[in-house]
Amino acid sequence: MDRQCWQGNASIRFHRSGERTVYQGGCTAPLKLSRAVNHGSTCELSLLHTAGGLVGGDMLHVDCRLAPRSRALLTSVAAQKVYGSVGRSRLHPQGAWARQQLVCRVEDGAWLSWFPQETVVFAHGLLEQDQRVELQGSGAWLGAEVVRLGRTAANETIGRGCWRSRLELWRGQRLLLGDPMGLDGASRQRPHGLAGQAVVGMLNWAGGLRLDALAVDACRQARGDLPGEMEAGVVHDDGGDLLCCRYRGDSTQAARCWFVRIRALIHQWRGEPPPVAPRVWPLQETLLLSPGTMVADGVAPC
Repeated sequence: MDRQCWQGNASIRFHRSGERTVYQGGCTAPLKLSRAVNHGSTCELSLLHTAGGLVGGDMLHVDCRLAPRSRALLTSVAAQKVYGSVGRSRLHPQGAWARQQLVCRVEDGAWLSWFPQETVVFAHGLLEQDQRVELQGSGAWLGAEVVRLGRTAANETIGRGCWRSRLELWRGQRLLLGDPMGLDGASRQRPHGLAGQAVVGMLNWAGGLRLDALAVDACRQARGDLPGEMEAGVVHDDGGDLLCCRYRGDSTQAARCWFVRIRALIHQWRGEPPPVAPRVWPLQETLLLSPGTMVADGVAPC
């Protein structure tokens, strides 16, 4: 018997109140907003998917707006699981797509960091992600995504499943980045796909800074001894350069650690205090915040 699909929506509005950023908003099931915390002028807000995972036909839509000078860190309470769809339904033997949409508008002087925990696509799962980010004036965006294709710890591949993603990053009426991507079982094995690896990660930063070759090299060197293939590059633009970083490997933790190290570099370049790791990320006994630097026990991942 075919199940009823979830249609979850979240609408979030951040604005500056004195030295802090506060928010207003609400959700419909299965999405829920956790309690917000403030780190200086930045409001950290976590999304919880109470259904425990996505199944074919489910749709999640998040609409996020930042007023001028507001700052927000938007993350997720847990990894997003995408369950198998192909061959699971008599009505739809070819499977049905689960979909996630993120629409963000960042006004002049505001800064949004999108740092969800990883997405895990189970065998025969179908997921389509669509992100549209609109920057106004000097608005800034730092977005990171980490995706695992198949539960490799259980010797599982993505099988007949597929993950598709599209990011559009705009500043005013100008398209800064259009980044479509699609990976399935075959492309996971291709040299120009994942070359047999299971994890892909993307980080994009647009914040009005001019970035030179030294900045790109600093991102590359930030990997330290983390496993996997990592590369960084810059797209030059009149309104500020766009930093693009990509990971390919077998470790979601390595991808996330590298991205958080780059986040720390960005804060340094902007003359900002060091960033705080999201409080909902998994705790581990000893973690590397940057190459050669240890942090205390009980601190969220690097």
